[in-house]
Amino acid sequence: MAQIVVTTFLSLDGVMDSPGGGEHPAAGWTFKDVELDEAAYAIKGRETEEATALLLGRVSYDEFAPVWPTMEEFAHYNAIPKYVVSSTLSDPEWNNTSVLRSLDEVAALKESHEGHIQVHGSARLAQGLAAAGLVDRYHLLTFPVVLGGGKRLFGDEHLHQRLTLVEHAAYGNGVTLGVYDVQR
Repeated sequence: MAQIVVTTFLSLDGVMDSPGGGEHPAAGWTFKDVELDEAAYAIKGRETEEATALLLGRVSYDEFAPVWPTMEEFAHYNAIPKYVVSSTLSDPEWNNTSVLRSLDEVAALKESHEGHIQVHGSARLAQGLAAAGLVDRYHLLTFPVVLGGGKRLFGDEHLHQRLTLVEHAAYGNGVTLGVYDVQR
């Protein structure tokens, strides 16, 4: 059985919207507002090595699919299976991409797949996966920025999850790493 790992950049107030660019008024806040510290991104290399599949929502797929295949640093992600949860996508163009129509299909994938299925971006999908009890781990890089609004990792609906901190680090630029396992 696979583990579903949600990995994201967060502001202190829980916003994960547009960390590198996008529609949010403060888009790009991870590099515009905080000094770069390479050590804070070491987990990203580890995530790349550990990933056996990617799971994306439709919006994140539409943002990543035109860009990631052209980037050498994402060669591993481009080669592994990718799954998009969408009721409207019918013919994905990104290499090795399949469409899942429901969280039930995600649960079946989790049962049949081995390794780490990583969720990048995809706030709405991450919220749905958490509510359905499908998330096993969170990799959170929290930036010392307050955005006040935008897509959040944890929405307004009632969600009660017990988490265990399994790894943490703090970096000179104020970014913190928290890796949490979901307790069942």
